[in-house]
Amino acid sequence: MPELVFFSGTMDCGKSTLALQIQHNRSARGLQGMIYTRDDRAGEGKLSSRLGLATEAVEVADDLDFYDHVVQALTAGGRVDYVIVDEAQFLIPPQIDQLARVVDDLELDVFAFGITTDFRSKLFPGSQRLVELADRVEVLQVEALCWCGARATHNARTVGGQMVVEGAQVVVGDVNRPESEVGYEVLCRRHHRRRVTAAGARAATLSPDVLPVD
Repeated sequence: MPELVFFSGTMDCGKSTLALQIQHNRSARGLQGMIYTRDDRAGEGKLSSRLGLATEAVEVADDLDFYDHVVQALTAGGRVDYVIVDEAQFLIPPQIDQLARVVDDLELDVFAFGITTDFRSKLFPGSQRLVELADRVEVLQVEALCWCGARATHNARTVGGQMVVEGAQVVVGDVNRPESEVGYEVLCRRHHRRRVTAAGARAATLSPDVLPVD
């Protein structure tokens, strides 16, 4: 039976790499899919992995109706065997309902990839709706690591290497950005709660002060 599957994890855990692998495996079997993304690190209309792999994709805006878009492709004589959506956390909830309709009415598998919570540990609306509607939610097994070596479970936004907890929910950035820029870092819950980034930990080793306990 076709399914709506939500592959979730923190940043830097291989979500886009898996999306590209699914696309490659199905293409090798002669299947054709429609690939969507939004606000990818590589720019508009791209689905990219930090490993350097990339493919063309449809850039999603709030006014795109997934169901209508797939139906139009089929009506025009195109072949659609599956749908891949990367950066699904940025979708609006009605678009998640449209993806569910693609599964139920068009009987196509839909594979959605995204992070669940933002830099404040709050659910993205798109991710929340996916958790509510998905046939399966798969937490990726490739573990991103906090700077301390523990499993990273939270996404942190940084400015100048310092963690921030206020601001717009969506600000496009990536891990491994220069500390002078807005970037992101994955942290374990303990260090996210304490707001201790890798830069902060390095600074603490040069200071007579110890890291805070709580």
